[in-house]
Amino acid sequence: METYDNEFTNGEITVTYDPKLCIHAEKCAQGLSDVFRTDIIPWIDLDGAETKKIVAQVKKCPSGALKCSYLKQKMAV
Repeated sequence: METYDNEFTNGEITVTYDPKLCIHAEKCAQGLSDVFRTDIIPWIDLDGAETKKIVAQVKKCPSGALKCSYLKQKMAV
């Protein structure tokens, strides 16, 4: 069986998913179904919405199974 990493990035943020914490309330999919797709693997597609919308939706996760962090911007020399 193939396993999938539970870390997703779009170059601006990284979203992590902890399935052990998830209570399957589906708040993520109900609020942003273009990003959190429950019927496709990988089920998180960070190209489906603007970063601000994704961060706002992750904050609504009732169990804390979804978390996000901003990536540091690389400095051009």
